[in-house]
Formats: sequence, C-alpha cells, structure tokens
Amino acid sequence: MKIKFTKMHGLGNDFILIEDLAGRVRLTPDRIRFLCDRRLGIGADGVLLVRRSTRADARMRVFNSDGSEAEMCGNGIRCFARFLRRRGLVDRDDLKVQTGAGILRLKINGEMVKVEMGKPELEGEKIPIRRKGMVINRMVKVGGRNFRITCLSMGNPHCVIFYPPPAQPEVSRWGPLIEKDAFFPHKTNVEFARVLNRHKIKVDVWERGAGITPACGTGACASLAAAVLTGKTERSATVVLPGGELKIEWREDGQILMTGPAAFVFEGEI
Repeated sequence: MKIKFTKMHGLGNDFILIEDLAGRVRLTPDRIRFLCDRRLGIGADGVLLVRRSTRADARMRVFNSDGSEAEMCGNGIRCFARFLRRRGLVDRDDLKVQTGAGILRLKINGEMVKVEMGKPELEGEKIPIRRKGMVINRMVKVGGRNFRITCLSMGNPHCVIFYPPPAQPEVSRWGPLIEKDAFFPHKTNVEFARVLNRHKIKVDVWERGAGITPACGTGACASLAAAVLTGKTERSATVVLPGGELKIEWREDGQILMTGPAAFVFEGEI
C-alpha cells in the first residue's frame, strides 16, 4: 500500500501527517514504529492522522513513535492546522479540531498558530494518577526516588518537576523511570523545569511514548500552569524549550493559550 505523507515540525518536534478522510489507512503499532524510524523509515516523533469530523473542521488522531496512541499533542495540532489550510481542507484561519482531549479552537497567522488548549485538570483521578485530590508541589516517590512534583492533565497526563538554576536535570535517566511508574496508570509526560524569572521558564521534556524531544506543546502549558500554581511565575510566560520558544498564557477564565510556529519540511510517498 502506498501512502502519501507530509513531514512537518513544531520547534523540531516532528510529525508525519497522513490525510485519511476516507478512513482507509490502517496504522498498526509496528507500521507506526517503522514510519517513525529515523534510519529505516521517514523519521518522526509521531504520526498525525487527518480524519473527517461531524463536530469540527477535522479530527486529529495522534500516534507516538513507539506505536501507542495519545489523546493530544500541542506541537502536533499547530502542524495539523497549517496542513488543513495548505491542503484546502479549510478556507479560513479560524478553525476547530477534534482531538482525544476534546474540540480545540485555533487561529493561524502565517507560520504562527494560536491554540486554545483548554483548562488544566488537577483532580488526581481525572489526570489520572493513583491518588485522590490534587498533587501540587508534593513530595512523592516516583521513578525510584523522591521528587517534589505537580501533576495535571492538558488532555494528556503531565508530571512537572522544578529544578533551581543552574542545576541540570538528568532527563534521560529519570524521564523513562517516572513515565512508567505505577503512580501513573496511563504513564505520563515528564517536564523538568527551571524558572529563569517571573516571565520565563526553561523546560526539558521526556515525552510519553517518544522519549526526549526538542519541544512539547502540552508540556509547556503544563509547566506554566504548575509554575503559577506554586507561585513561581505570572500567568503569562515564555517557555524556552531545546527547539525554541512558546508563548503560554493562563487566562483568568481558566483557558490556557499556546502560541508557536509550525513548519513544512517535505512531502513524499512511501
């Protein structure tokens, strides 16, 4: 079977986008791992499948490079929006996308896309974590050692750990251990954050199902929310990731806004 695809990235977090309006493409975990393999396949952190929606302009399915399916992807949805516009699947810059985390509103402005990411979920059973109530700046044993963590969901689960500058977190050591800890029944994304000032946070990410990536949109939102909840920053800040910067704002109505770029790389057939 031949599949046409578009390669895109948001701050280096790269994706294979496949238009499948007829619902004929079957992506098994093995096939996803092959497509994302950087030596044997196309190479990407994930695959985004473009499907029809009766509730929005399109439906986005997100698959991690390990073959698992995710509810949502912040960098991916910006790429998804620009893909829809470029392919003529929408004829305007304001649009709605159906995701596993609900319907999100977006606005395209050139290479930049602003996304209403929704409200962060703090209730433990809804994130989910294996603890009732909220876990905000709490000392919890995860990954085999005690960390002071803040847990929340941005449509997908996150665990945010703050480090004082200039400390360098051991992302590759602790990320995979925390991701798969039994405290997180659906696994978790892990953010290692350092507050630079009241309006700037530096974040390194271990993504669930993908490992270390240059950027994570939902992770940037989770880090800002955690910083606000713990009194470390204002409600609007620049989140500096290895791949670049995202502007994150937590509005008074509870909505988190994310603004950042999405870029086309190439198109092909495999």
